[in-house]
Amino acid sequence: MYQFPSCMKFPSFFLPIVVLLTQPTFAQTVGPDPLYTSRILKSGDTERLITIEVELQRRDLYLVVSSEGNGSHDWSNWIEPEIVMQDGASLDLTTLPWRAAFSTVGAIKQGKTYRGGPMTVAGKEYTRGLGTHADSFIWFEVPAGATTFRSKVALDDGGAIRGAELTPASVRFLVFDREPIGFARAPDKFNPKSRVPQSLPADQIAAPDDLEVTVWATSPMLYNPTNMDTDAEGRIWVAEGVNYRKNRNRRPEGDRIVVLEDKDKDGKADSSHVFVQDPELVAPLGVSVFGNQVVVAQPPHLIVYTDVDGDLKFDPEVDKRKNVLSGFNGRNHDHSLHAVVGGPDGKWYFNQGNCGAHLKTRDGDEYFVGGPYKGGEDPVADSQAIGGRKSSDGNVWVGGFAARMNPDGSEVRIIGHGFRNSYEHTVTSLGDVFQNDNDDPPACRTTWLMEGGFLGFFSPDGKRGWRADQRPGQSIQEAQWRQWDPGTLPAGDVYGGGSPTGICFYENGALPSRYSGMLLSCDAGRKVVFGYYPELEDSAYTLNRFDFVKSKGSNLFRPSDVMVGADGALYVADWFDSGVGGHADHDESWSGTIYRIAPRGFQPHIPPADPGTIEGAVRLLCNPAQNVRLAGLQSLKAAGSRSIPAVRKLLKNDNSYLRARAIWLLALLGPSGMEMVNSLMENSPDSQTRLVAFRALRNAGEDGSVLVSKIYREESSAAVRREAALALRDVPARRKHRYLSHLLQQCKEGDRTYLEACGLGAQGADTNLLWRTIKQGASIYDPTEWSEVVARIVWRLRPGEAIDELLMRARSTTLPLGKRLFAIETLAFYEDSRALTALLKVATIEGPVGGEAIRWLIHLGNTRWRKLKVFDFLKERGIYDPANVEIAEAVVPAPEGKSKLPSITAILALKGDVTRGKTAALRCVMCHRVEGQGVDYGPSLTGWINNQGEERFVQAVLDPSAEIALGYPGDRISLKEGKEIHGLTLSTNNPLIVQSQGGIVQVIPSSRIESIDPLGRSLMLSADQLGLSSQDVADLVTYFKTLK
Repeated sequence: MYQFPSCMKFPSFFLPIVVLLTQPTFAQTVGPDPLYTSRILKSGDTERLITIEVELQRRDLYLVVSSEGNGSHDWSNWIEPEIVMQDGASLDLTTLPWRAAFSTVGAIKQGKTYRGGPMTVAGKEYTRGLGTHADSFIWFEVPAGATTFRSKVALDDGGAIRGAELTPASVRFLVFDREPIGFARAPDKFNPKSRVPQSLPADQIAAPDDLEVTVWATSPMLYNPTNMDTDAEGRIWVAEGVNYRKNRNRRPEGDRIVVLEDKDKDGKADSSHVFVQDPELVAPLGVSVFGNQVVVAQPPHLIVYTDVDGDLKFDPEVDKRKNVLSGFNGRNHDHSLHAVVGGPDGKWYFNQGNCGAHLKTRDGDEYFVGGPYKGGEDPVADSQAIGGRKSSDGNVWVGGFAARMNPDGSEVRIIGHGFRNSYEHTVTSLGDVFQNDNDDPPACRTTWLMEGGFLGFFSPDGKRGWRADQRPGQSIQEAQWRQWDPGTLPAGDVYGGGSPTGICFYENGALPSRYSGMLLSCDAGRKVVFGYYPELEDSAYTLNRFDFVKSKGSNLFRPSDVMVGADGALYVADWFDSGVGGHADHDESWSGTIYRIAPRGFQPHIPPADPGTIEGAVRLLCNPAQNVRLAGLQSLKAAGSRSIPAVRKLLKNDNSYLRARAIWLLALLGPSGMEMVNSLMENSPDSQTRLVAFRALRNAGEDGSVLVSKIYREESSAAVRREAALALRDVPARRKHRYLSHLLQQCKEGDRTYLEACGLGAQGADTNLLWRTIKQGASIYDPTEWSEVVARIVWRLRPGEAIDELLMRARSTTLPLGKRLFAIETLAFYEDSRALTALLKVATIEGPVGGEAIRWLIHLGNTRWRKLKVFDFLKERGIYDPANVEIAEAVVPAPEGKSKLPSITAILALKGDVTRGKTAALRCVMCHRVEGQGVDYGPSLTGWINNQGEERFVQAVLDPSAEIALGYPGDRISLKEGKEIHGLTLSTNNPLIVQSQGGIVQVIPSSRIESIDPLGRSLMLSADQLGLSSQDVADLVTYFKTLK
């Protein structure tokens, strides 16, 4: 237990020491760990073929390929697989019979692709190997004495390339020596046309060894569960989606909210009845229970049913129905309104997908949330028309969003935006919001959502999707969430293709204590419930994913929701189908199942809790179920200061989350409670306690700038300072300048979350004044001497007074190329005509610096800077005029045969000379910058040998095409007029921008291009072509070793 320093003064009342310790990381993934896991192989990769070598300890060998995208085009090859025996002999694996093999698409074939054609990778055919389509599974029993498995793995050209276009192909190769979990061994026995309920037995679902999966309820007690919640008695309420998408008339009387109960407490539901059924309910995606209020997410409304008589059935003659909030698009669409969850602050949190919304609140506020996407039936708002329109709070909100409000619908506040389709989010007792998102392009994510955070699926102005702004070299994952752009929140765990659904956070309950602090996220596409133990690192959470619950092999397990029950067990709802997505379902039986995950032999017991008594309300506040806790908070808040003694006792609880719930509540219990929480914020030795106390005081109505004034100078925790910065967002500029400038000076290299919090806090601030204060505090006089942190601050704040300094950095030949390009990028994110003038000046610089400025100018001229008439300036200054472009041919000759120089060993045996090497290096400056001379075209040679080794350097000089540096694949651009250009394509949009030898950048209208093809060899001239002798090469080695 922590102790306060003896000198620390406290108020006269007794204040217990509160330390919110996090649980140690524990991740028990289901199934064995693989011996080998490849990176994700994608269409468009520079490195197409990967060589693997795995030591074998057992005779079982399992070769697995998993789909990491949307499951299409995943042609996968195990090329030249072989077993190495103890005596060193090699055995061709394709000559051995497999014990079992299965592919979800087509069949596994020897020496051919799964479709029966030749196996081809990067244009080269292979005759020996195994052709599959992900997901696939092959089991061999290898001979006794086998020591090693070797193979090459690759995506086949047939799946990775279609004409000139790349495909969604995305796979991972894995090798096991124990039977893996989660991969099918045989086709499922599934009849999509059957009307008889179907389900997956509990023993077909894997969970950690100390937990047990059992069936709690299944069809016909419920159908097609989209979402679920629990009440204080442990009943489970289910939202059904029988009328989902194309099947919207399958049940004309409407979808239902059903109530399931285990009356005899044997661990399985034995009662099911309908709470409400209504034609207006069309595949609602959320149901939430708060006492006698049942909240249903059914666009265009967020509906609250009040069960006045408590009979668990909605009777319009007795009970009440109210649309607490309206204006949501997305009726009968996945990207729409989702479930409400209760927070520790007493608020309701909800989220909406990117179909758009126009909300008018009971306070008279108006929110416009739009973008370039439309979806769902009977839209109530024109999403595209309102995209980019300011809301009453002065902000522009776009795409999917999350918000919180009081339970009566007042004080609606948006807390994050820029999502695609965040199916659900959860709020921990610490006040952290976690969400998942996306269900189509291969960039699904699980994210800690910072207040005000923007994720970037649409542009910040709501006018463009992410593809319109994708930069050269950006992966889909980076581009979809704009992870290279200022003003975006780090996306957390971006794991590829999938269909994320329900999410929850386990804090206390029936599971062993080591599970406390576990985040759970369903992915119906991947047939898994992921687990995370979020760990605070600087100001942000790291999210390391593991499989917590997953199908052992069946393709029918489709988890749609996960929750902590009122009894403390975990519950998972299974949609049950052979596939997800595509706006359809395939199961005509509408089947669904709820599984319970609990310790073996678990017997449910929920102590009675009367919210009318303080003791009962405290018991509700301590309940494991998120929404049940809210009733306890509301009752204790209503009791006011009478609740303080009982709530203070929770500050001594062993569970850190229960202690946090007490802190939130104390701040709402009048001056005495506020004084306690203030003391915790200012004096607790534990940063997590100080963080919760700060949040609780803000929620209780304390002035944000006053709170910040108390802590900003002495606070050591980046997470608490992050919250302080966020609290300044709506504070007037003159009042927040002192605090914000100090917080900005605490930025740390690599902590983008903290920088983004400061950027949000700077909204409405005088950024020029902030910039002058930061420069003065850091004694910054020369723009070329900015630290990385300072450059990032300018990138995020974009003060107008820094434009000329950025121009100096872009022009500086003493700065590394990366820093010059970053200055250009920063200029490109200004909304200021002076930035245009600066970029036009940079565009005249030869080489990649000028080329990058041109690329940005052309992109901006088509997007954010259209009103600035960029193309008129480009034409006027002779930078780019599509009608008068002169194109110079640039061809790199192919080497003639093998090198005539001696072997690598012989060259390295020669004694090199630094002075001669520096002279010989002058032949390299046509492609490389060497000690300030030359151009930035090829990779930097500074530190190259120290990182890669002498042998690889000599190999690259003798035969550049043997191994082409990552990021430097050459293209052959054939023009309609017959000319040919070899070089690095900087942008494939119209116009194409290409850089060739000597750093020459050319801008070519697409109308003049015949074709663009991979060059298939290096853009670098070999030693023989450059006229280098073996001694010259040895001298180069000696010289370049000195460049570190």
